Amino acid sequence: MRIMLKFISYYKPYKKVFFIDMLCAMVISIIDLAFPQILNYLNATLYLDTKEAIYNSLLFLAIGLIAMYLIRALCKYYVSAQGHIMGSHMERDMRKDLFDKYEELSFSYYDKNNTGEMLSKMVSDLFDICEFAHHGPENVFISLLKIFGSFIILLSIHVPLTLILVLVTVIMFVFALLQNKTMQRTFMENRRQIANVNASLQDTLAGIRVVKSFANEDIERNKFKKSNEKFLESKKNNYHCMGRYQAANSFFQGMLYVVILVFGGLFIANGTLAPVSLATYALYINIFIAPIEVLVEFTEMFQKGYSGFKRFNEVMETRVEIKDKPDAKVLKDVKGIIDYDHVSFGYGDEKVLEDLDIHIDAGKSIALVGPSGGGKTTICSLLLRFYDVDKGSIKIDGQDIRDLTLHSLRRSIGIVQQDVYLFAGSIKENIAYGRPLASDEEIIEAAKKANIHDFIMSLPDGYDTYVGERGARLSGGQKQRISIARIFLKDPKILILDEATSALDNESERYIQKSLEELAKDRTCITIAHRLSTIRNADEIIVIGDKGIEERGTHKELLEKGDVYAKYYRLQFEGLE
Repeated sequence: MRIMLKFISYYKPYKKVFFIDMLCAMVISIIDLAFPQILNYLNATLYLDTKEAIYNSLLFLAIGLIAMYLIRALCKYYVSAQGHIMGSHMERDMRKDLFDKYEELSFSYYDKNNTGEMLSKMVSDLFDICEFAHHGPENVFISLLKIFGSFIILLSIHVPLTLILVLVTVIMFVFALLQNKTMQRTFMENRRQIANVNASLQDTLAGIRVVKSFANEDIERNKFKKSNEKFLESKKNNYHCMGRYQAANSFFQGMLYVVILVFGGLFIANGTLAPVSLATYALYINIFIAPIEVLVEFTEMFQKGYSGFKRFNEVMETRVEIKDKPDAKVLKDVKGIIDYDHVSFGYGDEKVLEDLDIHIDAGKSIALVGPSGGGKTTICSLLLRFYDVDKGSIKIDGQDIRDLTLHSLRRSIGIVQQDVYLFAGSIKENIAYGRPLASDEEIIEAAKKANIHDFIMSLPDGYDTYVGERGARLSGGQKQRISIARIFLKDPKILILDEATSALDNESERYIQKSLEELAKDRTCITIAHRLSTIRNADEIIVIGDKGIEERGTHKELLEKGDVYAKYYRLQFEGLE
């Protein structure tokens, strides 16, 4: 019921359209119910009159019936067109809410969930929800009107025959309710399996260069085949269940005709039912049975829509771990003083940082070095509040970052990563991502500072050059310089360089290192580096190991100390100097 109430809330902005839709559905039902009554009335009155009277009345009868069916046609148009448009609006609203929720969710959610599955919820689930949103209420309303309307008329024709009819119908609905539970399980399994297919497809296509470089197309085909076959099995189970459901309902509908013929014949034989009344009764039986068939089909639609909305609602009710406090303050006039005060953090049961203390003065640069898995990237992720600390606090200019708005915090910090992500679009759009309202002149100035302007101007389309998906048309160094231009445009007071040059060749590294030095001027800078040559000039170097901070000092001090950092340095440069 809670889930259904949440679903119904999406009708609220479209109440007017919904009620007109229901009104049109009611008019359609009344007209369908009226025809046998009109025919019955004409058989009992006009058609027993003289030939001349029939001729004189036919024109008025035709005009009346044409007007009636013209009204029905207009109502049908509204139900088919505006009803579907309403469903599409609701689908759009749900998709917007789901996208907004994905944007709000913390990194911990993305650590556990697959992109393909999220896309499945965004596309295929919402399509079925849209169909249910439109057809569900309308089909139920029309069907119930026709069933109860025809039932009342059938009672007025012959009560005992109608009661026998009701008994068969009740048995039919009890069976439908029992079968419904099985169908719900199979549809939920369908959703899970198609999500797995989407996840497998997304995973393979995202890594297609790796797949081809290892010539492992057959491995990916087999992985996809497994998920595809599991989906097929779930569909088979689903269709077997639907087949049993529809076959049984078809049998019960046949039983209704049997009841009419057998018991109708008995009542005619006993003189309690006239043959002409049985003919009228048969007309209404068609009106009585047709909506039952619609309700049977609605059950399938309901289960698809309900299972899809249930999965949608699971995401919408996921707790957002990282969010603004009600009284969160905007971070203004940033100086760039950073304090990690007794910080402890872990991913679940896996402890990464324990009682970490780091102080960074405004405009100073520190470097974090050490083996992979020591927590260097985690230290930077915590500063951006991608995750929240388990113990202790992180402060910028003396303010706990948990007391600041996320938007102002992250606008004050720029990050250049090893794995650069460029969006599908032009070079200009990607640089402008640093500050969407920047002018063309500001974008060009940022590109010049990043040493990428001359390269961009050498391209046929200049700044309008399409970069491809994830920047596939550019080299690693070119992508990195565009990402640096993005940060120049953002102009943050705090800068994080997360192994920004480790994946580049020497020439590209030289260009980019020059850009990074320019970028780091007058900013508080945290550098994560494996190439120790890039951090010699850092104000402080902190060696992070499995047990936290192992040593700290300047490049010269740590070399003279001859401990962990000196060992790393010798390993990298032995024989080169």
